[in-house]
Amino acid sequence: MLTRSELAKRIDHTILGPTATKEGVKKLCEEAVQYNVASVCVNPCHASLAKSYLADSDVLLCIVVGFPHGMSKSETKAYEAQKAIDDGADELDMVINVAALKEGDLALVEADIRAVCSVAEHAARPVDVKVILEMALLTEEEKVTGAAITKSAGAQFAKTSTGFASGGATLEDVALLRKTVGEDMGVKAAGGIRDAATAQAMIDAGASRIGASRTVEILDSIE
Repeated sequence: MLTRSELAKRIDHTILGPTATKEGVKKLCEEAVQYNVASVCVNPCHASLAKSYLADSDVLLCIVVGFPHGMSKSETKAYEAQKAIDDGADELDMVINVAALKEGDLALVEADIRAVCSVAEHAARPVDVKVILEMALLTEEEKVTGAAITKSAGAQFAKTSTGFASGGATLEDVALLRKTVGEDMGVKAAGGIRDAATAQAMIDAGASRIGASRTVEILDSIE
C-alpha cells in the first residue's frame, strides 16, 4: 500500500466539466499544492490561470486536447497542443478519434496522435503526451490496437478514459493496457476512481498515474 504522499504523486487532480469556473480552478490548484500531487488537469481556457497558481510548486500542469470526444481534426489538435504548451502545459491529455479506430482507419488514428506528439517533441521543455483511448467504447481487439498505436506514435502514456463516456477505468482495462504497452510506458487510469482502495487497486493492476476529481477525499482517507 502506498503512503499518502506516495499516492499523491501518482494523481492528476482534475476539474474538466463544462461548469468548471475560475474559482474552481483556483481551489483545485491550492489543493494540488497543499497535497503535492503529480499534476492538475484542466481545460485549455484555464491553462494560464492554473499555471499562475502553480508557479511556486513542483505540481505539473496538464491540459486536455480534443476533449472530450476526440473528433477535432488532427491539425486542430496540434494547434490546441501548441497553445497549451505556450500557456505553460507540462503534459497533454489528448483524446483519440474513437470513430476512426472503430472503422479501422488506423492510419488516421496514428497520424492524429503523431500530430500532437510532434508538437510536444519540439517544445523547449519536456512535455509528455497521454493518449485517451476511451476504453468503454471499444472492443478488446480495438483496445489492444489503440494501445499499440499509442506506443508506436511516440506518446508517453496510454489512458483509459475521459470520465465523460459511458464508463471509466476498470482493473481489467488497466491490466490490458499495461500488458500491451509494456513496462517502459505510462498507464493512466481515470474515470470513477473515488476512494483510496480503488486507486491502489488500479496501481496494483498496472497504472502509473491516476486521474481523479475527488483527490482530497482519497488522500484524507489515508492515515
